[in-house]
Amino acid sequence: MSDPKLIEIQNWLRAHEDDLLRDTVAMLQIPSLESEAMPNAPYGKENRAALDLALSLSEQAGMRVTDLEGHLGYAEFGSGDKMILSLGHLDVVPTGPGWKHDPFGAEIEDGYIYARGTTDDKGPTMASFYAMKAIQAVAPDLGVRFRQAFGCNEESGFGCVERYVQTEEIPTFGVAPDSGWPLYHAEKGIINFEIDVPIQKGGLEIIEVSGGQRPNIVIDSCSAKVRVSSEVRAEVESKLADAWDRNVTFAWEGDVLGIFTTGKAAHGSTPFMGDSAATRLFRFLFEISPVRDEVYYQELLEMTHPGGVGIGISGTDEPSRDLTSNLGVLDTRGDNVHLLINIRYPVTHSSESLRARATKFFSELSAKPHLEVSRDSPPLYFPLEHPLVKTIVDVHEAETGERLAPGTMGGGTYARAVPNTVSIGTGWVGDGKAHETDERLKVEHLFKMSRIYAHIFYRLAQVAIEQG
Repeated sequence: MSDPKLIEIQNWLRAHEDDLLRDTVAMLQIPSLESEAMPNAPYGKENRAALDLALSLSEQAGMRVTDLEGHLGYAEFGSGDKMILSLGHLDVVPTGPGWKHDPFGAEIEDGYIYARGTTDDKGPTMASFYAMKAIQAVAPDLGVRFRQAFGCNEESGFGCVERYVQTEEIPTFGVAPDSGWPLYHAEKGIINFEIDVPIQKGGLEIIEVSGGQRPNIVIDSCSAKVRVSSEVRAEVESKLADAWDRNVTFAWEGDVLGIFTTGKAAHGSTPFMGDSAATRLFRFLFEISPVRDEVYYQELLEMTHPGGVGIGISGTDEPSRDLTSNLGVLDTRGDNVHLLINIRYPVTHSSESLRARATKFFSELSAKPHLEVSRDSPPLYFPLEHPLVKTIVDVHEAETGERLAPGTMGGGTYARAVPNTVSIGTGWVGDGKAHETDERLKVEHLFKMSRIYAHIFYRLAQVAIEQG
């Protein structure tokens, strides 16, 4: 790395690390969960507060600020027809139980910041913003415009970036700091299946069931009530005596058996990294069900399979590998058990084929499920030789000494919604996983990210100019 201007940019970042940490802590302390819409705050007042902080910091830096009715805001500097965009998000997923640290305390312990959003995505967004600030301070006249965007609805719908693309220009090159190093050049398609399974009447009959917070989080607790008829109670009690799962508790209230299960949360794109409380529930019901009800509960259990086997859509391809399936929300609606399943499908597959396969598969089940699709986000794919991909790989090698191949992911980032955009890395070994309890980011990693991001933005600007 011999470019004097780049060295100066990164030295500026080293000199302003205390400022970056201070502003990141302030952002993390805002509980920016989606809540009731308000005027100019479509995702709630806390998301609005986070956006206000970001735009205020941008104005203090002397950047041009735009607020898209509270959906998303961005800060820009520089001039020219070319534009380098970084898309971060300020909203976070719910915290769930089991935290040892205040989820919005931004406590620093043993060199790590603990808070919801440290890795996904407030920490990387603030590192990106400071990378932009460094370029503005040192090299504001590179002949391109730099734009830092702050989204507010990435975790629950992408409404913010959908609003952005309605009126705003396409970047020459864009990045979303929200994945793994050096970048992810393929993102699986994301589709939500809403499945209604009629409640089977009979010996073991579901009265109510409840579990889950969001489609993209593995269910970590679940409860149910089932009515057990007198003619099968002895059979059920015999099976209860042999129940083995210590993460399942139960209690009788007359002829109603109450059940509570616990598991482990994880990101919905990697359901196998968690432990689904819904799977535990349905496995338990299958194990205690009378023989005549076993097929019904086995079919419900198989619908929770993380590879989509139980809904008839398992598959794989070379660029992005296996399909994943996460049962994220479970409840009862009228006479149905309702399952909201979040599916990440390979980049060479189509949502139309998935729906057709599932519909045919369901027609052959005894439970007779009914399927609706509530979300469909097509996959993203950039060839390895694309200049955006190649530039980021080269920069990462220059910064770390390690040449890594681009990755693929089941997670969905802003990159899939904005043309000419890929997602880039956010942390390293030791940092917390997205959507898990006690999410954390090493302070030194926050600083390191900012320097790498600045190098990426600086080099992308040069490539944009070279391309003419």
